[in-house]
Amino acid sequence: MSARELVVLGTASQVPTRRRNHNGYLLRWDAEGLLFDPGEGTQRQMLRAGVAAHDIDRICVTHFHGDHSLGLAGVIQRINLDQVPHPVTAHYPASGQHFFERLRYSTAYRESVDIAQAPVSADGILATTPGYTLSAHKLSHPVESYGYRLVEPDSRRMLPEKLAAHGIKGPDVGRLQREGSLNGVTLAEVSEERRGQRFAFVMDTRLCEGVHVLAEGCDMLVIESTFLDEDVRLATDHGHLTAGQAAKAAQEAGVRHLVLTHFSQRYSDPEEFERQARAAGFEGELTVADDLMRVPVPKRV
Repeated sequence: MSARELVVLGTASQVPTRRRNHNGYLLRWDAEGLLFDPGEGTQRQMLRAGVAAHDIDRICVTHFHGDHSLGLAGVIQRINLDQVPHPVTAHYPASGQHFFERLRYSTAYRESVDIAQAPVSADGILATTPGYTLSAHKLSHPVESYGYRLVEPDSRRMLPEKLAAHGIKGPDVGRLQREGSLNGVTLAEVSEERRGQRFAFVMDTRLCEGVHVLAEGCDMLVIESTFLDEDVRLATDHGHLTAGQAAKAAQEAGVRHLVLTHFSQRYSDPEEFERQARAAGFEGELTVADDLMRVPVPKRV
């Protein structure tokens, strides 16, 4: 199993189909798990995908339409039933606080886990951990919606051949990393920058500034493509993207792996989304998401 991967729990838009559940996506990021947009049926999809409540450290909801949030009730109750031993933090638009409260307390159950509520009210950083910085940016949809972006800190990779050339080995390597220089040799001389990986999650939205900000330079972009290009007017009217729009935005942003999802039930041929994405000029790795699929985050270049 990849230490960093996307587990796709559901890929339908407003109406689930026989083969597509409502939305749900778990991002495994080293020892943490971020659950995005748990729609109706997410708890059962977790079981089918081998995802446990213990895998969830954060829940990130883009907006409070049912296909992105109705699964919150079951997921939160399962977290408590399984007595998850670590705190769980929930992010969601602050304007939907009353919806979150209704879903969290939709039925009677015993609360045994600390679920911290961290609503989003503006663009910016939501959390900083040793492994990533999580931020949000507003999108364009009929109800308030935010996309999420996760960025790993940049680091440096030591170059063994250059260390050897300067006679640096053993404990001295760690000392050089901590202090920045050793016996006149600087860290920059024996290492190179290692760019942190970047991931973005963009759901229901028209094309807007937020799409481009979130997607910029991402190793993996998970983005809605509810409609095909011939239905662009419907997409705009209802606050959604077409396959071509999503792909063009990804190409302009330099995305390495594009994951298209959130498909309208009106379409029966998933391959058409890929054809239109390629026709729009996207050249990177491309996945048309399907339920229960696992998609590794690309390895660093």
